[in-house]
Amino acid sequence: MANSGKGTFQPDSDVHISYEDQQKINKFARLNAKVDDIKDELKVKQNDMKNLEEAVEELSLADESDKIPYLVGEVFICQSLKNTLKSLDENKRRKQNEISELEAKCEELKSLMGELKAHLYGKFGSHINLENEED
Repeated sequence: MANSGKGTFQPDSDVHISYEDQQKINKFARLNAKVDDIKDELKVKQNDMKNLEEAVEELSLADESDKIPYLVGEVFICQSLKNTLKSLDENKRRKQNEISELEAKCEELKSLMGELKAHLYGKFGSHINLENEED
């Protein structure tokens, strides 16, 4: 049975991928997936932060004597404007810490990916494509 080669992968004879290289490629792919997950989580947390900031802005229109319903878990509690603003401020601070941690973790993973990318491109040149389509 003759194989015309059409539609099948024909590896270049001068490119050999060792087990260690394959492990590095796999590690790069896993790190890339983690970065994507962190970016998604970061978007959610940044949106939460925006919502908290908008809530503070809306409360600037409230009267000091108003009781503000505030969501805690699955229950609303009514509290004073002062306590509500304090709770929102605490939540904003906590959310900002979470955002900072995610950004630091993302940068750490990108640094590891950069090292792997440099090694793999150095070894395989144009025979490998590690670029993210959205970057």
